[in-house]
Amino acid sequence: MACFLVPAAEAVATTIATKVMKSKEGNPDTVKVQLDGAELVEAEKIPFSRKLGWLNKLLWGGSSLLAFEHVWHGEIVPWFPFLTAASNPASAAEMLHEMSTAGITMSVLVTAVWGCMLVVSSVIEKRAQKALPTES
Repeated sequence: MACFLVPAAEAVATTIATKVMKSKEGNPDTVKVQLDGAELVEAEKIPFSRKLGWLNKLLWGGSSLLAFEHVWHGEIVPWFPFLTAASNPASAAEMLHEMSTAGITMSVLVTAVWGCMLVVSSVIEKRAQKALPTES
């Protein structure tokens, strides 16, 4: 019914946070990486605003697909109150229950997947830094 509204609300919050962080970040840190024993290449560390953008894209993508599915099944209509469940109090209570269970579960799951992405990204960045030869 309206479970997609919870991840959409989180997506709005992450969009705002990403814009604020991006405006406050300075020049990105650079790291020298050696590729296949050849020359040293300078690479930028991934700024947190970009990593937060990953969460943003996951949330917006999932929310839009869920919204499309709800439109497809006739649960969202182009006239007021837009959500068919909001038209009577019994359905509205069921809709709020769905939002508080399924919607929050989806948001937590997507955020957990993003957290795993951050861990993998951090491991890759640390491996690249450890692989560098020490400068004397």
